Amino acid sequence: MSHGPNHRLHEGAALATAAQRALERAGEQWTPMRARVFGALDQFARPASAYDIADAVSKAEGRRVAANSVYRILDLFVGANLAHRIESANAYVTNAHPDCRHDCIFLVCDVCGQTTHLDDDRITDTVRQAATDAGFEPVRPVIEVRGRCAACAAVAVTAA
Repeated sequence: MSHGPNHRLHEGAALATAAQRALERAGEQWTPMRARVFGALDQFARPASAYDIADAVSKAEGRRVAANSVYRILDLFVGANLAHRIESANAYVTNAHPDCRHDCIFLVCDVCGQTTHLDDDRITDTVRQAATDAGFEPVRPVIEVRGRCAACAAVAVTAA
């Protein structure tokens, strides 16, 4: 895996603080609702849909929060590098390194839904260069590999 010199992974309260700083640097406010949506997203062990997040925030707030509002916040988070969208699942995960901008590769388990984030700038740089060589101006490569995680692959082997 290849990273820039300032590649720091955050978790818990440190991740929320890093996300807030990144959003404010992008010229946006860290509102209470944005903080709640980010916190709810961070609590999911697997990629979460806007509906999953809206339900979690609604339960915590004791009032209904519309999925449309959550979608708008998630779009903002993706644009500010606070979250990543797992395109094939129409779901989101927090970005554990919001201070570092680079393309990510996601390994998505078709059995359990677990999604693993990899950083390999050699691969994503090659994809960007191939697009450029084809006369295309890449904005954001989305690389997702579907298959089975190690745990689900091991279960399949034992069951066979």
